[in-house]
Amino acid sequence: MPKMSRIETAFCRSAAWRHFTGSVVLPWALQGRGISGDVLELGAGSGAMAAALLQQTPGIRLTVTDLDEGMLAKARGRLPRPGPKVQQADATALPFQSASFDFVLSFLMLHHVLNWQAAIAEAARVLRPGGMLIGYDLTASPAAKLIHLVDRSPHRLVQPAELTATARLASLDISVRTGLMRQVMRFRARKS
Repeated sequence: MPKMSRIETAFCRSAAWRHFTGSVVLPWALQGRGISGDVLELGAGSGAMAAALLQQTPGIRLTVTDLDEGMLAKARGRLPRPGPKVQQADATALPFQSASFDFVLSFLMLHHVLNWQAAIAEAARVLRPGGMLIGYDLTASPAAKLIHLVDRSPHRLVQPAELTATARLASLDISVRTGLMRQVMRFRARKS
């Protein structure tokens, strides 16, 4: 699984992003859905979304993962102690038992996973029956493709219809909504 480019890494570590995540992005991404129980965040980066999530829902049992150990070091420094479990993990081969989590969260990370279909299958595997996969990502729009081409960022942008078909194959009942002139999509999927 590729790591983020320098530009993306700097953006995710910025104070502006941390502020924006808690006040705007997290409520928008969660789509008004309350989060509780055992929660897994895939590709958590520097932990900005995890920190905002813990402030808004302090009773959750959060596990934060990322492939990039440098980003995890930032997350460990940002998140409270004692606090969430922070560990390195590949979203396409999660080191967790099946049916371990009530929620799996994926915030702006799927397009960094070249085999994102395997990441969706793994998210479904670790969800308990009735559990939910919630997240958002860029769509395979011309603008997103150009940005990642210029940035030389390894990526595989996702079309909403592809995400829907993949989630259904993984026994997830999914709803996908696009926004910002179809540049981004939010998704919410329940495991049968």
